[in-house]
Amino acid sequence: MGQGSTARAVSEHVSDWITEGRLLPGAKVSDTAVATELEVSRNTVREAFRLLAHDGLLVHEFNRGVFVPLVTSADVRDVYRLRRVIEPAVVRSLSAADVHRLGPLQAAVGAARTASRRRDWPGVGTANMHFHRSLVALAGSPRLDVMMRRLTAELRLLFAVIDDPRFLYQPFVKRNRELLALMAKGRFEEGAGFLEAYLVDSEGAIVAAFEEKEQSA
Repeated sequence: MGQGSTARAVSEHVSDWITEGRLLPGAKVSDTAVATELEVSRNTVREAFRLLAHDGLLVHEFNRGVFVPLVTSADVRDVYRLRRVIEPAVVRSLSAADVHRLGPLQAAVGAARTASRRRDWPGVGTANMHFHRSLVALAGSPRLDVMMRRLTAELRLLFAVIDDPRFLYQPFVKRNRELLALMAKGRFEEGAGFLEAYLVDSEGAIVAAFEEKEQSA
């Protein structure tokens, strides 16, 4: 595997760490630590960092290092604008022949339920990211998959501003389960409408939290 391919693989690992909540907004990311954990060269990690900076998932600060970016309420609105375009459209594009392909969504719902019982709200958040990434994967588009990997990483950064993770994540358990139930019955148009309302509610809660923090800063 060439260095470019390895750098892309490293960038995907780091992106997934953001999605899983391992790297929070404002965190400094060490090329040495990443190279050690993934057993690659620091040059490869630096190339991966350049790829992630191009995607907006890392920022280089002169004489300070590489950091996970801070996010604003404007970022919330932009991310959700894109989600409302992509996710309901994927659900609407499905047919009865796709019902048997819902296994990854079922697994994500099960993982969220298990994490919820343990009061592991960050774990619920990670399961939620897997649910929505798996939903978009039903479109069968590698380009959409790449876009959704980046989008879920950005989404996790947005969610990090919420002081009470239970307030944020607990509703996702029920709503993802309800959306999956509609899809499993082949009621895709109804499911798309349900998802649109779900995304509007989620955006509103997160924007309100951001604006409260921005006003108190």
